[in-house]
Amino acid sequence: MTPSILRRGLLAATASAVLLGGTVLSAQAQTRVPMRISTPAVADDWHARMWTVFKESLDKSAPGEFDVQINLNASLFKQGAEPAAMARGNLELATISAFDIAKLVPEFSVFTAGYVIRDPAHQQKVFNGPIGNELFKLVSDKMDVTVLSTIYLGTRQLNLREPRAVKTPADLKGVKLRMPGSKEWLFLGEALGATATPLAFGEVYLGLKTGTIDGQDNPLPTVRAAKFYEVTKQLVLTSHLVDGIFLSLSNKTWNALSAAQKQKVRDAAAAAAAFNNENRLKEEAQIVDFFKQQGLQVVTPDLAAFRSHVQQTYLKSDLAKTWPAGLLDRINATQ
Repeated sequence: MTPSILRRGLLAATASAVLLGGTVLSAQAQTRVPMRISTPAVADDWHARMWTVFKESLDKSAPGEFDVQINLNASLFKQGAEPAAMARGNLELATISAFDIAKLVPEFSVFTAGYVIRDPAHQQKVFNGPIGNELFKLVSDKMDVTVLSTIYLGTRQLNLREPRAVKTPADLKGVKLRMPGSKEWLFLGEALGATATPLAFGEVYLGLKTGTIDGQDNPLPTVRAAKFYEVTKQLVLTSHLVDGIFLSLSNKTWNALSAAQKQKVRDAAAAAAAFNNENRLKEEAQIVDFFKQQGLQVVTPDLAAFRSHVQQTYLKSDLAKTWPAGLLDRINATQ
């Protein structure tokens, strides 16, 4: 065999190997399960960072099986549009709020009410137990998504521009309290004893500065990030809403997974939740000292009086008519 013929043979063999290798790689890429994630969270938010934990967990437990794609800043779907996209099969993963779920699963609206969840530990016990299993089954049936884990979003507190003695809801009478504009949020503001005033979040700082509103409610990390401490003088630690979001996967993707893959995805979701919850709680525990250093007065009211008043206000309202009989008692009894 001449050298030229030998060279041509080697080149042909090399080309065939490259093509074969490319075909194998292409086939491997096609068999990876796409996991597109849409979140409105910004990069340095714990709710954004937790998705990296989710991805790393899956990459470690199931190398080459999943293609996890993280899309931050609502760059893939705008906030609130994720449930419909998941039901259509256009999106695999997102976090869904209780308010979004309640639109399609009215029974879930109990978790949009004040003083239903006592604290983050209670939140996890409720949603990781029989109550969570029952309601998440309804979510799966009505929304075509599977809830994988419960994420602690933060505990909402009151933030007032002028100090006042606040022990019970009666002490908030006449306080113009900014709330988001939906009827559920405005009802919560009224149930707290204040005069609920709808105002866009971007207008809250100026509203506090000028006196258009007397106060606002948000988790403390939000108060710091938005610099509301610059235009207020008091924090009232009412802890009136222990808020959560729910890490969810489209049923179309979930039902196509093997039992082993489902367990790995659940484990990754649990790792993401643990990462977020631990770090957010740590931040909230440290942040009160920051506000004290800024000169804010920090007080804790009679939480039992607030809880009793708010729950009774809800139970007498139309909002509670969609709650399954006995559900609030079961939630209250969860220890």
